[in-house]
Amino acid sequence: MSRIIVIGGGAAGLLAAGTAAELGAEVTVLEKNKRPGRKLCITGKGRCNITNNCTKDVFIENVNTNPRFLYSAINAFDCSDTMNFFEDLGLRLKTERGNRVFPESDKATDVVGTLERFAADSGVNIKCSTVVQRLIVKDNAVVGVADKTGKEYTCDGVIIATGGCSYPKTGSTGDGYEFARLAGHTIMPAEASLVPLVCDGSHLADCQDMQGLSLRNTGVKLLENNKEIYSDFGELLFTHFGLSGPTILSSSAHLNDIKSKNYTVSIDLKPALDFEKLDARVLRDFDKYKNREISNSLCDLLPSSMIPVVIRRLGVDPALRSNSVTREQRHNLVGLLKDMRFDIVSTRPIDEAIITRGGVKTSEIDPATMESKLCKGLYFCGEVIDVDAYTGGFNLQIAFSTARLAGTWSVYNS
Repeated sequence: MSRIIVIGGGAAGLLAAGTAAELGAEVTVLEKNKRPGRKLCITGKGRCNITNNCTKDVFIENVNTNPRFLYSAINAFDCSDTMNFFEDLGLRLKTERGNRVFPESDKATDVVGTLERFAADSGVNIKCSTVVQRLIVKDNAVVGVADKTGKEYTCDGVIIATGGCSYPKTGSTGDGYEFARLAGHTIMPAEASLVPLVCDGSHLADCQDMQGLSLRNTGVKLLENNKEIYSDFGELLFTHFGLSGPTILSSSAHLNDIKSKNYTVSIDLKPALDFEKLDARVLRDFDKYKNREISNSLCDLLPSSMIPVVIRRLGVDPALRSNSVTREQRHNLVGLLKDMRFDIVSTRPIDEAIITRGGVKTSEIDPATMESKLCKGLYFCGEVIDVDAYTGGFNLQIAFSTARLAGTWSVYNS
């Protein structure tokens, strides 16, 4: 019987462990926290966006870093396989806007509980409050691990499922990077991805004036040195530091060397209307409220907290009557509504990022098995690998797909 050690009891670790145990291996999960799945409990604002109900091609299109590496993994265990996996275990799912898949209960804890039961029913031994200190490697093959107390666990294979270094309070502190480095692997620098963006100057003041305002059905473009490099459509949130929300988080995955480049977010508040149609709409509103001040004439068009910001950016007197607005001023307003810009100076800290960009270099991992090309018996899955995707359930799908391969081949190859 093969003996497999899984380091990390998160989404990837529990699925990999259960998979290996189902294939007849003796599997032990070593988890540093008091309970497994701590980070999973807070994903999706506590609801857990399990996967995206999409095709394999759409999944690959949403992988931002090293998508080709994931071809084998997604073909072996795709989004529909993930949905069937959970539903077969009794967890009812639902698909929401953007094909995002959640548990019907809206409770991430139910997802964690399902994975725990899967692992336990498969015969996995989960040892919590156990901190792995190092791998034991002999002749370029992993033969065990040692924990912080010095206790050694011998095995035929080790699966590293420690996550990245986002949300370190949940246990994701980059341990897996060090284990991999000591086994000879190259670690691509860890950076925040899917993280809110910080604005500067007057744009920061505007965000603070609109703090808490959430917009839906909004067009978002990310500009690098005034050139569009990414566009999205959906939700956006103004905060005390700048911008957040799903469209902003996905945009952040495209930031590169922010200190030497100029990044700007352009927001289209009315993406369903072109300039001419929006101009006609504004003209109707101004006629409807022709005797009102302009600051009171935009109530049908904009949220109340946004109106003072728009008026300020237009540079007109808030007391200006709607019937006195010139054609040029109206066109400036329409232009602003179609292209409201916010300069970005940084991201929020990496410990606020949903995921980490960077990790174990993919060229040093066999994409068909998730086994190290440098150290026999060593496998990787989930965020510890240098792959990441946009928001929408794609990153958890990466975890599940790579975990399925790691769990399977750690047994077949041992």
